[in-house]
Amino acid sequence: MRLIQNMSTIQEYGPLEYTANNRVVKIAVIGGSAVGKTALVVRFLTRRFIGDYERNAGALYSRQVQVDREQIALQVQDTPGVQISGPSLSCNDQLNRFIQWADAIVLVYSITDYKSYELISHLHQHVCRVHSESRVPVIVVGNKADLLHAKQVEPHHGLQLANILGCTFYEVSASENYNDVHNAFHVLCKEISKQQMSSNTEKRKTSIIPRPKSPNMLDLRRRFKQALSAKVRTATSV
Repeated sequence: MRLIQNMSTIQEYGPLEYTANNRVVKIAVIGGSAVGKTALVVRFLTRRFIGDYERNAGALYSRQVQVDREQIALQVQDTPGVQISGPSLSCNDQLNRFIQWADAIVLVYSITDYKSYELISHLHQHVCRVHSESRVPVIVVGNKADLLHAKQVEPHHGLQLANILGCTFYEVSASENYNDVHNAFHVLCKEISKQQMSSNTEKRKTSIIPRPKSPNMLDLRRRFKQALSAKVRTATSV
């Protein structure tokens, strides 16, 4: 396995071979502390669930994935947990750089932590401010769906919030269901891929210099006859 340059710690899962044709898809995973952001990322990339992690300092994970029969160089940026400080978020410059860098955002809360759920709307507003000049795809993920005994957020609350924010919603269990986790990330990758292809098409259209219109042959003949007639009249008068 090869390591690639990142913003902080580097982890790599699976082969990553870049070619001239590789398109890079960049996703940032954001949410409160202890909501399972790292577990989600590792589960998606490796199919494995690891229950305990060291304090998240913000690692960049990378690998090749296939989206609509195309190999994509996927980079997923894990981020430290965000807290609310008074009436506002405690978002540092590092988090803002992660958000600005990303092509798409995954907002994560834990169904066992209502405060992490309340944080989502604030994070969404912050993402929109950072990306004020462009629209980035955002999904909302409610994690730890297996911990029913400790549930504080019902599925319909997550869905309702996502609808208000204009996002797609997924409730998943990183520990028990790989397929749900994979589906959430895979659908997001497809949306980013389509957006990138559409953007590239528009750029190619605007870069094409329009060819000058060919002169109308009938109009040229009419002007030529007029010029000949004028010369004849001049010669006759002389």
